[in-house]
Amino acid sequence: MRIFENTKFRFIASRKKGYIFSAILLTISIGSLFIHGLELGIDFKGGREFVIDTTDPLDVTAVRAELGDILDGSLEVKSYNNGEQMLIRTSDEEDVSVVQGKILNTIGSSFEGSSPTVESTYVVTARFAEDLKRGAIYSILGSLLVIFVYILLRFEWRFGVGAVVALFHDVTITLGVFSIFHGLLGFSLQIDQTIIAGFLTIVGYSLNDTVVVFDRIREYTGIFKSESYDDVINKSINNTLSRTVITSSTTLFVVVILFIFGGEVLRGFAFALIIGIAIGTYSSIFVASPLVLELRKRAAVVRR
Repeated sequence: MRIFENTKFRFIASRKKGYIFSAILLTISIGSLFIHGLELGIDFKGGREFVIDTTDPLDVTAVRAELGDILDGSLEVKSYNNGEQMLIRTSDEEDVSVVQGKILNTIGSSFEGSSPTVESTYVVTARFAEDLKRGAIYSILGSLLVIFVYILLRFEWRFGVGAVVALFHDVTITLGVFSIFHGLLGFSLQIDQTIIAGFLTIVGYSLNDTVVVFDRIREYTGIFKSESYDDVINKSINNTLSRTVITSSTTLFVVVILFIFGGEVLRGFAFALIIGIAIGTYSSIFVASPLVLELRKRAAVVRR
């Protein structure tokens, strides 16, 4: 199915508008990352996580207020299963059994008849959290390096630079959104291992979209030899536009459903994918391909 046939949108002619838009988004994102930073989960800063079952639904705000008086450090409380199950995260560094006892005793005494029990416990030490943080950074940087080498071997170095810059653009802006909106939305935007998996998914999705356009550019370069490289790239983007829009729309539809019905645990992951897919689709058209053109033009000027 094709929803766009023989389109002639002037994407390349409008690339400078895309540069300005991307520059604004990157400036805001990087500024927020430096000023506000990111809300790290216990995976990357250490702490304790408890899943507590209760016989009756409890008010999350009331539970958070009670626990905030007896636990040190940050505290996060979420409800599941119609309020009868709670996820409690805390950076309290006391022994896990002590923290668990405080939680059970406080909930049991403050909410009569709740009969709290521990369903599961997850503990991350500060040292292990540091190792996870380092591993997450290495995984993203390593994926960008491998992608550059892959594009270099399949196409040429200009395409590799365009792909990596577009991926950096996508990940940075998505991180910026997490930095700007953490604490403002009704769900957690903490950076944990699940969110890192989401970012790697964004990298893969954005790369796939970009490679499709690059492959068409390489094909059309041999077919339309008499036309300018600007026109070749523009034809390539227009020719793959139907595939890009259909793929992005169907994927976004599924991810939005996951965001709405997937529960609290998956909401941050789904939100990352929504932002990443939207930005990734935009960057394959207005960042990656135009950058290949700019590098080619610069090389032609140098050869003169």
